[in-house]
Amino acid sequence: MNLQDKTSSVLEDFTEWLARYGETSRDHQTFFAGATGQAAKALYYRHKLLGTAAVAPMIFFEAFLPSARRLFHHPTRFPIADAHYAMGFAFLFQVTNDEAYLQRAVHFLNELKKSRSPGFTEYCWGYPYDWVTRNGMIRSQTPLITSTPYAYEAFLQVYEILESEDGRRRTEDRNEDLLERYKQIIESIARHARFDIKDFKTSENASSCSYTPYDGGGVINAAAYRAFLLTSASQILSNDSYFNAAERNLNFVLDNQNPDGSWFYAVDGVRDFVDHYHTCFVMKALAKIHTLTGHAATLEALRKGVNYYLDNLFSTDSLPKPFSHAPRLTVYKRELYDCAECINLCLLLRSRFPQLETTLETVVEGILKDWIKPDGSFRSRRLHVGWDNVPMHRWAQSQMFRSLAFYLREFRGRRTDDRGQASQPREVGEQRVEDRRSKTQSSRGMAEQLKLR
Repeated sequence: MNLQDKTSSVLEDFTEWLARYGETSRDHQTFFAGATGQAAKALYYRHKLLGTAAVAPMIFFEAFLPSARRLFHHPTRFPIADAHYAMGFAFLFQVTNDEAYLQRAVHFLNELKKSRSPGFTEYCWGYPYDWVTRNGMIRSQTPLITSTPYAYEAFLQVYEILESEDGRRRTEDRNEDLLERYKQIIESIARHARFDIKDFKTSENASSCSYTPYDGGGVINAAAYRAFLLTSASQILSNDSYFNAAERNLNFVLDNQNPDGSWFYAVDGVRDFVDHYHTCFVMKALAKIHTLTGHAATLEALRKGVNYYLDNLFSTDSLPKPFSHAPRLTVYKRELYDCAECINLCLLLRSRFPQLETTLETVVEGILKDWIKPDGSFRSRRLHVGWDNVPMHRWAQSQMFRSLAFYLREFRGRRTDDRGQASQPREVGEQRVEDRRSKTQSSRGMAEQLKLR
């Protein structure tokens, strides 16, 4: 059985497991999602010595008894996981043409509509628990620019499928009402990213952005997420003001790449760690922006980033390791989330950087060999002693499901061009266009003349 056949079998088993297990779960943050964990974590940030003693039991459980999460918080539905599941099932539909997969994708979009952050005019999403951070508590359902773009991509992906020629034939009435609702949600998400998320000028040509509508900015991956979302929205919605904001966030990301090709988590001089999945977040956004614009400085940043990534964020067995520059002692050796994002990044960039083909094959093989549980779900972490086998939809069952479905789509479904972008994409509510990049060039001139830096 070849690698694609094995992946297909794993995905079939996983979908059966998901139907049995349900769509709520505990989480990586479960230890700190309840009142006890929140108090301990807050104390840790205020008083390191006392706080270390307070969080020590949770860290012990995380390292040696992961199932103890059930003592700290209840299972929860996670919007970011729903978005990944929607995209994963949409990919499987593109591979198999099985209408049941498309209906599963629509189901998860319906759940996303229900779980939007209350109190905001526009569609946006956050975490379903109070999140204690170094800079204070982010209340439950506060919208996050690191979560909302996944919902944007999920609605856009399913919209494009429904609007496609195949979609027209499958739907007798073309479900115009559903398409219109999705279009309105996509437009609403873009407005949220543009106006509710704030800009903070860092130079004449660059701005960071807030992580939520309320903080002061400075997080690199937040700016990268927003830059991608608004670049995409500027094209499919023909709104230049979105691109103007995206341009400044993109410049912020490019300006703050370290000479060795890495990015720190933030520019505050404190959160200067370099880890695997945040590095993937940044480079995924840049890869998508380069696909849409062809901008040379973005490609050069990716070249430096890929070199650093391959040299510093993999173990001797060529599988992802969590940190190259760790902020603290870690209780695990390997993270499912890192592997999922590695697969995503390699699929997006393999044609531009062929060395990633080997990495892609190695990581997929590693996942299929060691990370599949007998019930069809994925292991969550490889600990220093044993495994964390608690299934957590956000961390990262849904991400791995989407990544492997994306992998299967790339090799068995609708092929993509050499920039990793599906050929002949659609604009929301408009006619098919040959290439979004050509639209950008015709409306603004050649991408090289954009002078983003």
